[in-house]
Amino acid sequence: MAKKDDIELEIEDVVEEEKAAPKEEVDSIKEQTKKTLQKIKETVKEEDPKFSSATTLRTILGGDFLTAQMVRHHIGIIVLIVLFTIVYVAFRYQCQQDMIAIDKMEKELLDAKYKALSSNSTLTEKCRESHVLDALKNNKDSLLHVSDQPPYIINVPE
Repeated sequence: MAKKDDIELEIEDVVEEEKAAPKEEVDSIKEQTKKTLQKIKETVKEEDPKFSSATTLRTILGGDFLTAQMVRHHIGIIVLIVLFTIVYVAFRYQCQQDMIAIDKMEKELLDAKYKALSSNSTLTEKCRESHVLDALKNNKDSLLHVSDQPPYIINVPE
């Protein structure tokens, strides 16, 4: 914006000098104006500078190699890299969430196994013959009792 104001002031000075100056000075002022306009046109170009093959560390660190032409030329690969990066981060996050869920479920499974083992041992202890006999003796109205005769095997011919 400052350059534009400076240029406008310079042009106004040239126009004022034209009004007060003789014919020869007017011609020299017109030439100066043409030269000034030519310099302005040279500095203000709408086209992008060409990418030179001489890539140096200075051009890389300065960012000169990231011209609009190069970015336009490689926009497809840039979009693909950004897409892959987003997918990579999303999958990594999802994987971490799955690992947390798996750890939580493994702990629950281990607790359930321990509870089942405890219940199984309690049931086994209560089903032992000595505990059943004690329960039958304590319960007077039961008709069940321990046999006085030993068990014997019945052989059945085939």
